[in-house]
Amino acid sequence: MFMKFRIEGERLMELKVFTLPTCSGCSVAKLIASEVAEKYGISFKVVDMATEEGLKEGTAYQIMSAPTIAIGEEVIVRGHLISKERLEEEVKKRLEKWKTRASSK
Repeated sequence: MFMKFRIEGERLMELKVFTLPTCSGCSVAKLIASEVAEKYGISFKVVDMATEEGLKEGTAYQIMSAPTIAIGEEVIVRGHLISKERLEEEVKKRLEKWKTRASSK
C-alpha cells in the first residue's frame, strides 16, 4: 500500500505528462511516469494538449512540445524523454524537501 504524499496543505504531489497525438515518445513517457508515480505513491495525470482543456493547462505551464513532464508546478523536462532513473531522482528530491518542511512545522 502506498501513502499519498501531500504538499502545501491539501495539495497532492502530482506527476503530469503533457502529450500530443503526433508525439512519438509520449507513450513511453506515460509508461515511465505512471510506474514512478505508483512506486512513490504520488498522483499521476496525463494531459492531452490536443483538447481544449489540455491546451489551457499546457499554456499555463508554457509548454510548446511533447512529451513534457512536470512535478507539481515545476517542469522537469520539455519535448524529449527522460530516463526512469532520472525521473525517480527528481521525485525523490521533491519528497525529501516535503519531508523536511513537514518535520520542521
